[in-house]
Amino acid sequence: MSDTGAEGAAQTTPLDPEDRARANLYGVIGRLFYAPADPNLLAEISRGEQVGEGQEHGSGLVAAWRGVQEACRSAYPAVVRQEYDSLFIGVGKSQVSLYLSGYAEPMAPDRYLVRLRDQLSAFGLGRRESVFEVEDHISGVCDVMRWLIENGRSLSDQKRFFENFAYPGVLPLCVAVQNAPSASFYKQVAALTWSFFEIEKTAFEMAGTE
Repeated sequence: MSDTGAEGAAQTTPLDPEDRARANLYGVIGRLFYAPADPNLLAEISRGEQVGEGQEHGSGLVAAWRGVQEACRSAYPAVVRQEYDSLFIGVGKSQVSLYLSGYAEPMAPDRYLVRLRDQLSAFGLGRRESVFEVEDHISGVCDVMRWLIENGRSLSDQKRFFENFAYPGVLPLCVAVQNAPSASFYKQVAALTWSFFEIEKTAFEMAGTE
């Protein structure tokens, strides 16, 4: 699923529950945007545990997660696939691009991509040969955030990557999904993504770079 692969040792210290929940949610969002949700994923999300409860400013995230769960319970996989293809694949040009460079730096997307690749290289990450998506695909960026958390990288590393490469592009992408006429299931996914990223932004601002 990921656009990136890690080199080096994996995290050996168990994550605390909050960081595990963060990493898992980045993984879920990345998977939902990477490909149409299959029956197994729809069922897994439908019966999944609640997220966001007990977190400051988490009520919006709880509601967004419940919205995704309800959408998964009532979804037909073939309809989700059709919506995904219509929104993100299309014929000729998709309604919504899943590549963040065009949102984060619309006047210079190549510059964003160069900076992203340089940062991934510094982390020891790179695109797998079997993956054709460019590194700025939202799923790849989410996977990097998950990797940073799971491998115990510093809060400074997480905050820097989030502010430079994730947040600036993801929020406009969510707006584009919400405004797309054919979006239904993915409006719920966009709402979840928006809520989670806003919570992450607030948490990073409150924590600073200690």
